[in-house]
Amino acid sequence: MFYYFDFRTWFTLIRLAAREPNPRQRRGLMKLLLLIVPLRALAHTVFFFLDGILFPGLWRVKVKEPVFVVGHARSGTTLAHRLLCGDERFSTFRYYELLLPSLTEKKLVRAGAWLDRTLFGRRIEKRLQAWEARKFGPTQHIHKMGLTIPEEDDLIFQSSCASGFWMTKLPYMGELDFFHVDRRPAASRRRLMGFYRECVRRQLYLNGSECIHISKNPTWCGRVETLIEIFPDARFVIPYRNPYETIPSLLKLMHVSWKRGGNMDQAKIRESTRVMTDLSYEHYLLPEEVLARHPATRRAIIDYRELVSAPRATIEKVYADLGIALTPQMSAFLAAEEARARKHETEHRYSLEEFGLEQQEIRRRLAPLFERFGWDDGGADTSA
Repeated sequence: MFYYFDFRTWFTLIRLAAREPNPRQRRGLMKLLLLIVPLRALAHTVFFFLDGILFPGLWRVKVKEPVFVVGHARSGTTLAHRLLCGDERFSTFRYYELLLPSLTEKKLVRAGAWLDRTLFGRRIEKRLQAWEARKFGPTQHIHKMGLTIPEEDDLIFQSSCASGFWMTKLPYMGELDFFHVDRRPAASRRRLMGFYRECVRRQLYLNGSECIHISKNPTWCGRVETLIEIFPDARFVIPYRNPYETIPSLLKLMHVSWKRGGNMDQAKIRESTRVMTDLSYEHYLLPEEVLARHPATRRAIIDYRELVSAPRATIEKVYADLGIALTPQMSAFLAAEEARARKHETEHRYSLEEFGLEQQEIRRRLAPLFERFGWDDGGADTSA
């Protein structure tokens, strides 16, 4: 399996970057797309090829019954994912591992980290921590990130120009579609997600071939059918939260990202906000619509309010729904996390009015879910 690169989207990104009115933003994006991205892709291609030579046991690794956490962003996907990652039987990608998809690259980084600890008194580690503070600091109150923290698998496609994270740099939601993978031609979506399967196999080789891969990707609500095609024994976890809370929270995160990137074109931002709002309804509706056609596929549905108020009981139910036995170690971990969660408070604030959203329209578009989860019974908590 060769490294995957989406040339069509790459050319589109270059065309859009060339239209940027901000000269500094335009130069930065063109440097990234014309120099850094191709060099990264070339390096990944070489290392991907070396994996098969240096690690012949890789081909015996099988991806068995992976777990995919999907759902609207800000609905508890991150919390559910990180709680589940407390189980040592699960394997996941850390942020830095998503930037280095080949097994050879990961091994080299781990060897370098060992040398840094052993010979250099963690000098490199300290510099990386300072870089983390600069890179992630402005959005840490919205979404906690770090090089060694588990993150969304979609990042693995960033250097392939196939990741939705490009939308945080270019607010062209009307011209770029990373969401509707299930609507693509069969050959196209299988190449994309076949490459992803190879990346997962490499991670399992690293963490233990007997582990269960677990992934969290809100933007993958539009590729549930493809995931089932590539992983027929896949299992799904879908958190739900009041959309009065999640939709403006996501829009706030995107607006902060666009502002940091120097994108101040209000017309572009308004159009991207409109498109993203429409996509939000699909995030809520598509996963279970697809799963209804696959009754044998295991799935666990989470109410965000229960996840926050009773994380231990909620995750125990997830285990039961997915057919996974709960170990004493994981039970103890959940008890500790439940005690810690009671002390958590976020500084992230937002409102529907800030983005021109109306409760009536959201209620109309998602009426069955409002009735199912009783969201009309209480007001929205506009934090987190």
